[in-house]
Amino acid sequence: MLSPTPFSLCCALLLCLPLAVIFTTTTTTTSSTNENPSRRSVSTTNNNQTTLPPPPPLPENDDLLFRLAARVNPKPSPSGSPKKLAFMFMTTAPLPLAPFWELYFFQNQTQNKTKLFNIYIHADPSSHYDPPFSGVFSGRVIPSKPTQRFTPSLISAARRLLAHALLHDPSNAMFALLSSTCIPLHSFNFTYTTLIRSKKSFIEILKNEPGTYGRYVARGPDAMLPEVPLQSFRIGSQFFVLTRRHARLVVKDQRLWSKFKLPCVRWDTCYPEENYFPTLLTMQDPSGCVPATLTHVDWNGRSDGHPRTYQAFEVGPELIHSLRRDTPRYGDDRTGNESDTFLLKRQYPFLFARKFSPESLLPLMDIANDVIFRD
Repeated sequence: MLSPTPFSLCCALLLCLPLAVIFTTTTTTTSSTNENPSRRSVSTTNNNQTTLPPPPPLPENDDLLFRLAARVNPKPSPSGSPKKLAFMFMTTAPLPLAPFWELYFFQNQTQNKTKLFNIYIHADPSSHYDPPFSGVFSGRVIPSKPTQRFTPSLISAARRLLAHALLHDPSNAMFALLSSTCIPLHSFNFTYTTLIRSKKSFIEILKNEPGTYGRYVARGPDAMLPEVPLQSFRIGSQFFVLTRRHARLVVKDQRLWSKFKLPCVRWDTCYPEENYFPTLLTMQDPSGCVPATLTHVDWNGRSDGHPRTYQAFEVGPELIHSLRRDTPRYGDDRTGNESDTFLLKRQYPFLFARKFSPESLLPLMDIANDVIFRD
């Protein structure tokens, strides 16, 4: 038998090389094919940290949006993680008091390692926003639609805000609806502690108020029946703070919404946003509510449908202290086991106030740290 020469060995190696390449390629491809499909969409950064791809955009169709939001976990999650406050601003103009709110939110960013709030803005697209939203408000506008008084469009806007807040962050635990003319009356930490400790929503629920029947028949004498009988119809401020469970209940509702979305035939008694939310919650879960709003407003002497607007010359420590001393009005509904004594003991402070004029920004900034944010 002939012994192999160095030349013949080299030829043999060259002939085997393509087989080695094919084997290696096949092995790599097979390994990739057998990989867990749930991991193929996860990218890896240079620090060996995995990042999930961004979620798909939320539907702009309200019905689809609400159905999606109605499926979220009614409890803040994940369990054990810090709960957050969702601040939901409804506006038809630029936020004139934005620099003041920046100071308010800056307290959380400097005193806590974890951000404990989220911001959502419903900005009527028929209005012009100059200057545009900036700072903590930058990029926080949700897909919005036009709103108009005396129509159910204000209810839709609030439901839209709730849906986006529910879907955006599962840690959102309490949902506060505010206007562009609202201000906080306390520090962020005071507000956060007051709301997160509560297991109930704060919404004004008033029964047998003057004008109730006129509001009830604003869509026609029998338009609300049978879903909403007169004895269940309620009145309350449109500004509320809802628990996550109640926020989900609102976006899930179709039964009462089918009535409140009907157009009014009488405009002088048509205030849907002040009736839908308190009526829904008093019919669905009255024991889960503190029947009071935590947003102070002064209606004394007003007959034009607009509350008092505080001007720059009125803003000072005395005004803030007087607003703090005032106490919310509690609805006269009972949840079954609450006595008058208990109601007196559960007095909560006002956390917000409205309406403040754009010109009041500078005096508010002057007393922010020494008065308003000092509890």
